[in-house]
Amino acid sequence: MLKLITVLMLNVWAITADILSPNITILAELQKITNMEIRMKSTDSKMEQLRIKSTAQEQELASLNDKMNERKIQMDELITENKAQAIKMEVMSATMNDIKFKVDELIKQKNASKVVFSTSLLSSNGPYASFHTLIYKHVFLNTGNAYDPNTGILTSPMRGIYVFMVFSKAYGTRDKAVIAALFKNDELVFSTYAHQDDGFISSSNGVSLLLEKGDRVYVKLYPGYWIFDNELHHSTFSGHLLFQM
Repeated sequence: MLKLITVLMLNVWAITADILSPNITILAELQKITNMEIRMKSTDSKMEQLRIKSTAQEQELASLNDKMNERKIQMDELITENKAQAIKMEVMSATMNDIKFKVDELIKQKNASKVVFSTSLLSSNGPYASFHTLIYKHVFLNTGNAYDPNTGILTSPMRGIYVFMVFSKAYGTRDKAVIAALFKNDELVFSTYAHQDDGFISSSNGVSLLLEKGDRVYVKLYPGYWIFDNELHHSTFSGHLLFQM
């Protein structure tokens, strides 16, 4: 159809050309139109290729965008999961610290509850002009370190029932009798007394006491008396925690 119209137009132009310019021919014009059609077809083909390529790129971009959105969702899920894990770890850490603290406290209580000591004077003491605190220097056992061999005083590490025993020995004449007393803080609890005409004589006593934390227990020698001991450990001071209260 386009060619028919073109031919008709060329006929018109040819008539006119015959009149105006005898150099222009119908074949030349047809060739131009043919070349133009070829270029238009080539352009259309290139445009179609560009359109196809653009469509493919759009699809690729859409697919990439979908993948990026999917990755973002996955990253968001991982971040949320990591936050949840971090919270769990914090809770677990706090729980572990609490358990460790309780275990440490139980260990401390268990170690503190082991109060056992046994001592001897190791040498004779007295007589003195006033009450004199006896320092039992030889330590057989001092579990819990509640007894101080430098002062002769046991300091209660906790509230509980404690058992104490004092063995006192005298040697010599009647004027070398022995009277030793157990004190709780400044309160006299009991005494041991023994005297003889000559040779050895011993006396002993024991008691169970309720002690508060920090209470002090020790043995004093009465004024004017003496107590015998040597490397054979005749005179002793012992005690232990029976149970906590």
